[in-house]
Amino acid sequence: MTCQLSLDSVCKAYGAVVVADAVSLEVQQGEALGVIGPNGAGKTSLFNLITGTVKADSGEIMFAGNSVTRVSAAERCRAGMSRSFQIPQPFGGMTVFENVLVAAQQQGLATRHTESHSLHVLEQTGLIGKANVRAGSLTLLERKRLEIARSLAATPQLLLLDEIAGGLTERECESLIKLITEVHSSGMTIIWIEHVVHALLAVVDRLIVIDFGRIIADGEPAATMQSPEVREKYMGISA
Repeated sequence: MTCQLSLDSVCKAYGAVVVADAVSLEVQQGEALGVIGPNGAGKTSLFNLITGTVKADSGEIMFAGNSVTRVSAAERCRAGMSRSFQIPQPFGGMTVFENVLVAAQQQGLATRHTESHSLHVLEQTGLIGKANVRAGSLTLLERKRLEIARSLAATPQLLLLDEIAGGLTERECESLIKLITEVHSSGMTIIWIEHVVHALLAVVDRLIVIDFGRIIADGEPAATMQSPEVREKYMGISA
């Protein structure tokens, strides 16, 4: 398999607060990697370091064979990284189609290509029927779908999902799992942070657990969830 992303001893601290403690990690092309950990463990900070919205204090980040450690977030996006956010923040006064089109235009394609690509993404994410609806009027599930659509519009090689299932009903969660499974099945590399663990385990090939900025477990999802350290640190179950 081809390594899509690697982190080598990546560190980040804000004063005495360490959010990444010599994190080393490899993600293979086409892999779906799940990330769990207690609140404040450093999960979103990991995404910020990978995507470049926060600069590492030390260590090396490689993406698609190239070092991106000192590359801007915008350049990393153009290189093929795209992410969603915990709280969807679409342009509420714009239509769903316009929201996706703005994301697609960041890749610098000709207008006719961005329009056709945006329509394809809306079909893929089940939003084509909402194309001309203002994003501010969408339900929570539809806003979550739009988050994924805007991320996919940037034609990524690596899709990072940050608690995309949060706040959804069980039935809504199932429909989102189906969408993410379809995206993964297309060959997309995915890293997914999630507190709705059953949703995560339905999709991912591998699971890592973060605590105090360190990876404390990494492996096959079911086995990782049974680790005594994971059960204690994440679920509060003593051995």
